Amino acid sequence: MTQPLSNQSEPAKAVVVAIDGPAASGKGTLSQRIADAFGFAHLDTGVLYRAVGVAVLRAGGDPADTAAAARAAYELHPEHPILREVALRTDEAAQAASKVAAVPEVRAALLDFQRRFASHPPGGAPGAVLDGRDIGTVVCPDAQAKLFITASVEVRAERRLKELQRRGIPAISSDVLEDMKSRDARDSQRAVAPLRPAADAFVLDTSALDADQVFSMAVAHIGSKTGLKPTA
Repeated sequence: MTQPLSNQSEPAKAVVVAIDGPAASGKGTLSQRIADAFGFAHLDTGVLYRAVGVAVLRAGGDPADTAAAARAAYELHPEHPILREVALRTDEAAQAASKVAAVPEVRAALLDFQRRFASHPPGGAPGAVLDGRDIGTVVCPDAQAKLFITASVEVRAERRLKELQRRGIPAISSDVLEDMKSRDARDSQRAVAPLRPAADAFVLDTSALDADQVFSMAVAHIGSKTGLKPTA
């Protein structure tokens, strides 16, 4: 019997890899490397929250103010120039992002943005890698592969300190550690979409691993879930 034309022409479903984890866990660098290896599109969802936070600050507002944060979130779109600004990589932007991420209206506004990217990766890519803090639990709970990248707070604070020093930004070790603890508490205790591993996520503690070891373990997990191998 001839199959219905609708089934024959239905496009292949994009493969989605969800990568979550706390600040300075190394998930961003790992996500880009995985996307490159598999030929997938990559979305650093933290950039979206940083953009909202920076937009609120530039308007003279408080990132914790629900109305101001929600307004900035609804004005964000994929072609918005703020998404390409270097200012989004500052520690000030990171702190603002953590605050706006606790606002339910902001998370709702950015949810559709992220899901569209996952279901229709740009450039015709066969899959997408999304990294953030609630990808596996809220944004893409049906992702084929989920990873939760973490490390001890002391190790992550040391990584952040070195990053700041490489950029020529003065920083004190104890201050960076306290900031990291504050962000962890805010991210894990927020009422909406708190930071936590999905029940079916592969939890990878990178405290004692180098970048190549983490990459190999992540690729092995993705391969076990999707049957895919790196193409590059």
